[in-house]
Amino acid sequence: MRAAGSAADSRGDGSTRERILLLLKTNGRMSAGDLSRQLGLTEMAIRRHMYALQSEGSVTTVAVRQAMGRPLHAYELTAEADELFPKNYHLLALDLLSELAGDPETASLVDRVFEGRKKKLLDRYGPRMADKSLGQRVEELAAIQNAGGYMVETEEQGGCYMLHEYNCPIAQVAGEYQQACRCELSLFKALLEAPVERTECLAKGGGKCSYRIG
Repeated sequence: MRAAGSAADSRGDGSTRERILLLLKTNGRMSAGDLSRQLGLTEMAIRRHMYALQSEGSVTTVAVRQAMGRPLHAYELTAEADELFPKNYHLLALDLLSELAGDPETASLVDRVFEGRKKKLLDRYGPRMADKSLGQRVEELAAIQNAGGYMVETEEQGGCYMLHEYNCPIAQVAGEYQQACRCELSLFKALLEAPVERTECLAKGGGKCSYRIG
């Protein structure tokens, strides 16, 4: 039994856990026995992988009632695990924006969409800037952007602050619609209550988005 588990696991723990996640995604709730049969692993090996996946927050254990006997314990994906699978949200956004931009009667709505998004973000995050110094507001903005996947670093430089974003989750949209970049710059100015200048832009071929603040 041990040999079977070792052979199936020879591709590495990461590969096996990816296969487990895929099985749960395609089949829904599964028991350790179900996964054992599908992957050719011992149930002990399955439980070791499930413990790791539960620790990561990707999988949870549920009790399944049966007609007779004790409930069966099974595994299913958490809501957080959904982020591990491919998404094409940017294609949907681009298609919708293209529909608006391609019609003279609705083209002006594109600007309103981005302005509306900026206003919602300002209303959401503005209270977090209250009673903070400029340096603290910069760090708060960095935390907000990091939570959104922007991979932010900040630094003090020559009496001002620099904020660098090494990733842009909406890069495909920003590459087609400069309103996204303009609204981000406007949002930063409003949240920081300070002069903000963009010195480099991912959407324009830069290696990062950089902002000089103050």
